[in-house]
Amino acid sequence: MIRIGQSIDIHQLVEGRPLILGGVSIPFEKGLLGHSDADVLLHAIAESILGALALGDLGHHFPDTDPAYKGMDSKEILKRTVGLMEDEGYRIGNLDATVLAEKPKLKDYVESMRYNVAQIAKCDLSQVSIKATRGEKMGFVGRQEGIAALCVCLLTKKDDE
Repeated sequence: MIRIGQSIDIHQLVEGRPLILGGVSIPFEKGLLGHSDADVLLHAIAESILGALALGDLGHHFPDTDPAYKGMDSKEILKRTVGLMEDEGYRIGNLDATVLAEKPKLKDYVESMRYNVAQIAKCDLSQVSIKATRGEKMGFVGRQEGIAALCVCLLTKKDDE
């Protein structure tokens, strides 16, 4: 049995916040606005897993109205989502994610992001693909107003060896 999920997450870039993508702190003059640490990449990955399992979205599991999640590390969000996946009897087949950011350039951070995700998702590095692209100066990404991330995941039933 396999299940497929997809998600997109978008956060606004603002001054005075750190930029964290894929659990990696990236030097930049702006960071992402959000109730948690606003790691748009980990949010898209976690929500694609929830979608594959038909368990709703991040807002259902981690509402921004709950002070318990204020400033939460998104690695913990992904960790808890992976726990839900395991409770349902699934594991990662593969994850394919893309970050849309005009700046900063992310190529030097992608391998660290992949490593973080593989560790948290309890899968092999070869099962995690993370790519980055720019907005080519078009739209909110191109104007550097925000960063978006998309993810498609394939889950496989643990019993299917």
